[in-house]
Amino acid sequence: MPAFEISKTFAFAASHRLSGLDGDHQCARLHGHNYTVQVQLHGDSLDTVGFLLDYGDLSPVRAWIDATLDHQHLNACLDVNPTAELLAQYLAGKVRELVAIPDGVRVAVGVSETPRTWAFYREAAQ
Repeated sequence: MPAFEISKTFAFAASHRLSGLDGDHQCARLHGHNYTVQVQLHGDSLDTVGFLLDYGDLSPVRAWIDATLDHQHLNACLDVNPTAELLAQYLAGKVRELVAIPDGVRVAVGVSETPRTWAFYREAAQ
């Protein structure tokens, strides 16, 4: 288990429907959520300042979420079936794309659709 972990939370509202479900399943119908996204970074060493990563370096994630996901229909703007699990995996990749993650630091992302549910995706150890 890594020695250090930081996290930052983001929020957005969006609609979606899930494919591959029986037509009477509640998630097969168009509906929306107030999503919470938690980006977690895990690593064993800190930089010379004492950061795993400066929280400010995650600001491109906020900008991307606001521009791409907030108040959108996820089926129209993403190329995955927008389950919480697949959203978490997709967003972990997006964090890697948008932020210069230091060597040895792993990304994990949690997605919550309701106050009582979370799905997490964690990168495998390198």
